[in-house]
Amino acid sequence: MLPKPTTTPSPTNRTTTERSRWRPSLGLRLRLLGWALVLLCIASLASVVVIRQVLLNQLENRITADMRQEVTEFRRLVDGRNPTNGQPFGTDLRAIADTYLLRNEPQPGEAVLVFADGTFYRSTENPPYDLVADAGLVDRWTGLRESTYGEVDGGAAGDGRWLAVPVVIDGSVRGHVVVAEFGAERRADLNRAVQIMALACLLVLVVVAAGGYLAMGRALRPLRQVTETARVIEETDLSRRIEVTATDEVADLARTFNAMLGRLDSAFAAQKAFVADAGHELRTPITIVRGHLELMGDDPAERAETVALVTDELDRMNRMVDDLLMLARAEQPDFLQLDRVDMALMMHEVYAKAVALGDRDWRLGEVAEVTIFADRQRLTQALMQLAQNAVQFTGADDRIELSASAEHGRVLLAVRDTGPGIEPEDRERIFARFARGRDGRARTEGTGLGLAIVAAIAQAHRGAVAVDSVPGAGATFTLVLPAPAR
Repeated sequence: MLPKPTTTPSPTNRTTTERSRWRPSLGLRLRLLGWALVLLCIASLASVVVIRQVLLNQLENRITADMRQEVTEFRRLVDGRNPTNGQPFGTDLRAIADTYLLRNEPQPGEAVLVFADGTFYRSTENPPYDLVADAGLVDRWTGLRESTYGEVDGGAAGDGRWLAVPVVIDGSVRGHVVVAEFGAERRADLNRAVQIMALACLLVLVVVAAGGYLAMGRALRPLRQVTETARVIEETDLSRRIEVTATDEVADLARTFNAMLGRLDSAFAAQKAFVADAGHELRTPITIVRGHLELMGDDPAERAETVALVTDELDRMNRMVDDLLMLARAEQPDFLQLDRVDMALMMHEVYAKAVALGDRDWRLGEVAEVTIFADRQRLTQALMQLAQNAVQFTGADDRIELSASAEHGRVLLAVRDTGPGIEPEDRERIFARFARGRDGRARTEGTGLGLAIVAAIAQAHRGAVAVDSVPGAGATFTLVLPAPAR
């Protein structure tokens, strides 16, 4: 026989494996943090843009309001009195302009110009832009007969807006007042405020990135523990568990993983014990068959006796294999074919079949008129197995009674016998695979799987099997099933 080839992982495969082990925790951490930062950046950028636009709109509205306010104050002064002599200004537009400009405190970037009789008279001190130098604009202003808005390029002062209003005294236009607003300085202040806000958002992003990295590392710690635990399980055993203290989704995952490990641990332990027991139980008939075949002589009677013994052992092995397959199928989702089962009708059918198992004092006790949602054939199989078990451990004078009752939302299917009973220390063990009692019940020649099959059928119905026994006074096996269907 050729030696079995072995596969040695290449350096590339080892590198890939190590990378796959490293990437889930750190990669997921960075991806989550990256998406969070991207969303936060988008939200921050959108906030900065929206806030800047809102502030710009408010600034424009305030500039318009300031321009109207200046014009309103000038018009009030036209109808007022000269503070120097207490007399009305009358048609003296220049005195009105002097008084107004003396009292006026212009806003940053604001200029007020007064034109008297079609010519420039006076303006606020240090205007941000020399509007009088634009002859075409001056001609336009001095020719107006109604209030007009306009815009002007103020060069270094920025774009400006103006409001030109004719000054009407005694029904005739005596001059014009022009209010110009250059918002470059105000907009610069606004932009500085927006820049500070953007820097604050950037600082928040840095703080969130650092804090989020640490927080996500703490939140994803159970995932890393799951990975480490799974790696240890590969190399050692299933006894390790993840410590869970939180109550979030990751903690739920860790608890689910712990529960899965518990189920796997129990399943592997049961499998290990099952394989050991099955190997022992199957080895015995194989040894018997081999021994008798090796010692079989040429005598016809001896050969017939050996063949009969070998056939009996092979039949027992066949029954054992069938029982093992039954227990394996009990773990499959299609093990049961559920339907409504009339319990009284089923018990009468089971009783009719059971009386043929042996010459006993058979009784059919109380039978409740209930209907349950179950697998009729599997329940019949379990009851027949309990009846067969009772026959094996009773004599011809013993009584075996079958009954079915409903109480406290449960259905109880019982098989009661007057045999030797079961010792207390054996009542739990007898439902294990290949287990047999250590008293008189050990004389059976069965496979040791019958009660295990009964327990599997009960558990598949979300029920249980219980035993109540007094040594020397018989035993009662009870299938406890869920409440009857309504």
